Amino acid sequence: MLDFTLSKEQEAFRDYVHQIALEEMRPVSLECDRTETIPEAFFWQMQKRLRGGADGQARQWIAEGKAAPGQEQLLSMLGYEELAWGDAALATALPGPGLAYPPLMAFGTVEQQQRFLSLYEDDGLHWGALALTEPGCGSDVSAIATTARREGNAWVLNGQKQFITNGARADLIITFATVNKAAGRGGLLPFVVPGGTPGLKVGRIEKKMGLRASQTAELLYEECRIPEDHLLGALLHAGRAGFKAAMRTLDATRPMVGALAVGLARAAHEEVTQWLKEELPASYSLQKRRELLEQAEELGYEIQMARLLVWRAAWMADRELANSKEASMCKAYAGELVMKVTTFAARVVASGEMTEARLFLEKWFRDAKIFDIFEGTAQIQRLVIARRLFPEVTIP
Repeated sequence: MLDFTLSKEQEAFRDYVHQIALEEMRPVSLECDRTETIPEAFFWQMQKRLRGGADGQARQWIAEGKAAPGQEQLLSMLGYEELAWGDAALATALPGPGLAYPPLMAFGTVEQQQRFLSLYEDDGLHWGALALTEPGCGSDVSAIATTARREGNAWVLNGQKQFITNGARADLIITFATVNKAAGRGGLLPFVVPGGTPGLKVGRIEKKMGLRASQTAELLYEECRIPEDHLLGALLHAGRAGFKAAMRTLDATRPMVGALAVGLARAAHEEVTQWLKEELPASYSLQKRRELLEQAEELGYEIQMARLLVWRAAWMADRELANSKEASMCKAYAGELVMKVTTFAARVVASGEMTEARLFLEKWFRDAKIFDIFEGTAQIQRLVIARRLFPEVTIP
């Protein structure tokens, strides 16, 4: 039975992360966006607080959430929403295994999980990344052109990846490459490529409209040689297992994107609702005021619906239920909703004074667009949903 009533521990965890977002992220948000940089001191402070600081409080709540059956993913969604409420760009830039974590946990051997993830348990700043997207291959991962060939007891990778979050600073990068282009999806495999490996080069760092403080990098693989045991799991002879690994990775990351979109939408909704109540110019008629407040109220309902879609996808993942359709649903709905909310908010305050609130709303408007694109565009999400809803129909 579905029951999304949060436990006291989950509520405490959510409130704790919200306080971190309020105290650590909001104060530096606009400056980081303006300069497209994040001070190293911010990373250290966030790592300290998210790991619990001196009293270990956050760590304890995380442990308690994971100790209860079927709570890990839902607990993560609570945290992602609050972090994005603070600043979505900073939320995607935090130290940790990041997008490398889902494929490692889903397809890595126990030995690989222990070996590669142990790096993130020390007191340093370490990042992880996922390299799927290429210049000629966005949402269609079956078209990946980066190649991997076997030479003795090593793999040699050649190709180009783009739009890789934290790619330039990552200590390990889960890289999808093909061992047989003619095999299409059947030739795809995931590899663990440590940062600094000879032949792995960082290209340009993207200049972006939104999420400007989040690092998005181009990665170049030129005869990049990694040990044989860096093939993730035992997938070589599994037949399309690499493609399935990519799809299952996206099933795990799409709800996370949905949660981030909900957090950003909530931030904009709260700000514009307060503006409508306190700052709306006196020249607006009573009827116009009511119309705007009614629109804001309806958007609040939609934010709650998006949140429940995210929670359902996470609930299914916690129970190891197939959730491709639900993951795409929450990502597609939340990705479009955050654009709807921030567009409404930016339009409402356009005639107001250039206050800090307006600067935040304009920033959030720019940030919102990416949520309709990364981890699969809205069009791709609809294809995934349609294929699951109508398996008897051939959908190209």
